[in-house]
Amino acid sequence: KKMAEDQLGVRVLGPTYFGARQIGLKPDKKITTPADMAGIKLRMPGGDAWQFLGSALGANPVAMAYAEVYTGLQTGAIDGQDNPLPNVENMKFYEVMSQIVLTSHLVGFDLLTVSKKVWEEMGADKQAKFQAAADAAIEFSTQKHLAREKELVELFKGKGLKLYEPDIAAFRNYAQEKYLSSDLAKDWPAGMVDKINAL
Repeated sequence: KKMAEDQLGVRVLGPTYFGARQIGLKPDKKITTPADMAGIKLRMPGGDAWQFLGSALGANPVAMAYAEVYTGLQTGAIDGQDNPLPNVENMKFYEVMSQIVLTSHLVGFDLLTVSKKVWEEMGADKQAKFQAAADAAIEFSTQKHLAREKELVELFKGKGLKLYEPDIAAFRNYAQEKYLSSDLAKDWPAGMVDKINAL
């Protein structure tokens, strides 16, 4: 938080939730553990961190532009994709998928911010009111997003897709082992993973 504030010249008011990423697949293969993802061509955004995430799910990550995912699923260039459920609805990916594996492997969020200059010009009373309004807006938005995700589970089931939760502990353990043994973890603060797991 402090790094973002210092580098961007903003005051962070809070995180805004926009969805948990799930695995959507065209093949009708039951996925229980990361081992079941072996050989699955999973579309991930470009970039090393995203590609690593795909492999940490047990899949063979494939970099592909977001706009090409529907056609990629349709033609078999990819077997699956990972996105929050509202994205699956908006892009109509459900039309070319047979199932959604509810891994919730990554929670997407943005940061609601205000210019540091504007914040500092407000004074303590206005700052408190502004923060309270931001907190209320964030809570409202979060609840709306969570409710929509629940609605979409039922909507997709109604369209004939299978939706189920795999062995979450197996996915978590596999991903943590991959990350902790990689260069990505070398700069992580000591005890960070334990703190996250305790949440």
